[in-house]
Amino acid sequence: MTRTVPIRAGFIPLLDCAPLVAAARAGFAADEGLHIELVRETSWASLRDRVSVRHLDVAHMLAPMPIAASLGLMPLPARLIAPIALGFGGNTITVSNAVWAELADFGAPANFAPMPTARAFAALVRERRRRGTPRPVLAIVHPHSAHHYQLAYWLAGAGVDPKADVELVVVPPPLMPDALAGGQIDGYCVGEPWGSVAALSGSGRILTTNVHIWRSSPEKVLGLRLAWAEEQPERLARLVRAVYRAAVWCDDPANRGALADLLAAADILNRPAADLARSLSRQLPTPDGATVAVDGFLTFAAGAATFPWTSHAAWFYAQMVRWGQTALSPEGLAQARASFRPDLYRRSIEGLGVALPAANEKVEGALTARTPVGSTGSLTLAPDGFFDGLVFDPADVTGYLAGFAARPAPPAEPLAD
Repeated sequence: MTRTVPIRAGFIPLLDCAPLVAAARAGFAADEGLHIELVRETSWASLRDRVSVRHLDVAHMLAPMPIAASLGLMPLPARLIAPIALGFGGNTITVSNAVWAELADFGAPANFAPMPTARAFAALVRERRRRGTPRPVLAIVHPHSAHHYQLAYWLAGAGVDPKADVELVVVPPPLMPDALAGGQIDGYCVGEPWGSVAALSGSGRILTTNVHIWRSSPEKVLGLRLAWAEEQPERLARLVRAVYRAAVWCDDPANRGALADLLAAADILNRPAADLARSLSRQLPTPDGATVAVDGFLTFAAGAATFPWTSHAAWFYAQMVRWGQTALSPEGLAQARASFRPDLYRRSIEGLGVALPAANEKVEGALTARTPVGSTGSLTLAPDGFFDGLVFDPADVTGYLAGFAARPAPPAEPLAD
């Protein structure tokens, strides 16, 4: 009998942990001779530290975390890498009912449109400054998170300085709805289901989503120590295959009920399966009480959503530089790129007959429609545009960052999208 190989895997209770949970509990890990022990954590900092000190082998991890680790921005020294991504989309920006009422007065629509909502938020900031009232308090899940960079990008697109015009605080994802309901924060950016939890409970409204800010935007990865990957290459390859096959299974609408049941378990999200199934079906509650489908939301595998694009790593690095977390340097950019490992991804799943991109990076924001791309088979990528119409060329990070300083100030009043 073949011995089952154990792997301890940490996760945060969010819908985008689905590929890892499905790999562990829907038979994909067992097919690879693995037993994944799932360990639930509440905060990203705790999860990161437990990977660093070898309490966990791997983890469902914020995509920028391996980059921050490679740049020495973490409290515990550890080289972390990402050999597979866990999908696109899944974040919402949610505000309190009181803030929504103010934003509606400033012209915010109830259809998640990113530019009009950002401009309404800019008007709210200006009005609070004029009245001498406190800055809006917005929660993020961690300083090195897609949530932070997407929220900052959205705010800055309307002329709001996320370092001066709002107060950013860190709150663990499951605690955000209660913090909003209790009045400690005015809004937050978090992965589902925690935006819908506030909306469905009546304590908040979803303002927009990361899919509206940046289509096909990365969120989470499978993160692990470089040393573990080098010590356990075969175990890692089996794990990547299991997670990839699980992500494909998660994308299939026929499996959404079963996936919602897996995630609803008391030791995973501990939420009603029906509520989770709604979000997994890309249905979100709008500020006016309707429910709409958001194309591209919570995509786990389609359109190379599991591929660890080095251009995604470069974009996150650019945001770290833009918001003063690190200095721009060729060495830093190289370290950021090296934390995402498409080579390990390709090596692990090459035997599955999967169409793989011909390149490891691309110009982000250039695709305005579904586009066939060079690959080992037939691969079509979904649109990946930014809400402000900019593109990110990973070959010119310096020029990209200089462009923000040269841009004219946005209009002072909310405009139609």
